Amino acid sequence: MSQITLRVNGETRTVDVDPSTPLLYVLRNDLGLRGPRFGCGLSQCGTCTVLMNGNPVRSCSRPVSRAQGTEITTLEGLSGDDELHPVQQAWIDEQVPQCGYCQNGQILAAAALLADNPGPTDDEIREGMNRVLCRCMTYYRIQAAVRRAAEVMADGEVER
Repeated sequence: MSQITLRVNGETRTVDVDPSTPLLYVLRNDLGLRGPRFGCGLSQCGTCTVLMNGNPVRSCSRPVSRAQGTEITTLEGLSGDDELHPVQQAWIDEQVPQCGYCQNGQILAAAALLADNPGPTDDEIREGMNRVLCRCMTYYRIQAAVRRAAEVMADGEVER
């Protein structure tokens, strides 16, 4: 076991774990965060996605030791000051979720996409979102929600 210090959702947290433990297990089991979920365990489905220094990464296969010194954002840390992130609000407005299992990965992937490309085309949205699988096939609603969030952010209704 080792003392691993992480910066998660703006807070510094120290855990005593095996350095090879998947980051997902530390986030869920040691830190009590329920946004990232276990899906496939192979970095293929995207339900375990977190943002690491603003980039979407799969936490199910990333050793916690590789997360030291980075800024980790989970779904719980995406919003601030009792206000939803524009992507989260767009998900509600467009009624995206069916079963909801993939929503953590979808929302974080969309937030990262819009941070890198604030005005994506439909093709760019599809390309940017294609790494997170949706079992319920709500891809058209996901695309509409990303467009809506991009519009809100471009209009300056929310500073992010």
